[in-house]
Amino acid sequence: MARLILSLDGQVMAEYNMNKERYTVGRLPDNDIRIDNPAVSGHHSLVINILNDSFLEDLNSTNGTYVNGKLIKKHALQHGDVVTVGHHQLRFVDTQSSDTEPDEFEKTMVITPGSAVAAIAAKKAATVSPPPPAPAPKAAAAPTPVSTSAPPMTRPMPPAGNTSATGEHPGIALPKAKLQVLSGAFAGRELELNKALTTLGRPGVQVAAITRRADGYFIVHVDSGKPGDYPSVNGSAIGEQARKLADNDVILLAGVKMGFFEG
Repeated sequence: MARLILSLDGQVMAEYNMNKERYTVGRLPDNDIRIDNPAVSGHHSLVINILNDSFLEDLNSTNGTYVNGKLIKKHALQHGDVVTVGHHQLRFVDTQSSDTEPDEFEKTMVITPGSAVAAIAAKKAATVSPPPPAPAPKAAAAPTPVSTSAPPMTRPMPPAGNTSATGEHPGIALPKAKLQVLSGAFAGRELELNKALTTLGRPGVQVAAITRRADGYFIVHVDSGKPGDYPSVNGSAIGEQARKLADNDVILLAGVKMGFFEG
């Protein structure tokens, strides 16, 4: 059965099963899906269900009805479509046509490589460096022992400059890592961090990138709809500096809470 999932800023507010022929969406109390917000018209839009198909129609609303960011008058709904009414979103889920729900999370939060936003993320990840580690306390100098044995073997370091745009050294294997969604409609979904750069978020709301470097995984802020609105890790805003992630860290990005897990 198809359903609509109502959310605001990534937080799910209600779910509606499409078991009737008509559903009106609007601000007034007589609507099937009531959204009490000044940005929503009294009768904003209409969903009509005919057999296994659902159709969305704008009812000459003041601020318009959008599907996947595009203004529409009429639209045949497809699984995964995101309808924007004022400041709220209605995600259309059709379990009969759905392939796998994790794909829906990736469509919603993972920004496609090669897009303009992903290009900005790659550039910022390459230029923003993590804060330097705190210097170790100086120890008292000890006499240098005289040794007649051969010099100790040292592990060769990667040649200088032989790194990727995200600081990753070829040949250095990092532990596997993943994100698990902890809140909202996609709670429990997992995303493997198997790329040098993964760009996440919602353009115009909040975007961040997770990069694999030689010394671990880092998250860096890319863009936000409001100045100074940074993603947070364990409740603290990350700011403009790259933040190294540790196992079990909790990330809040674009209203979605995710756990970072290694191994």
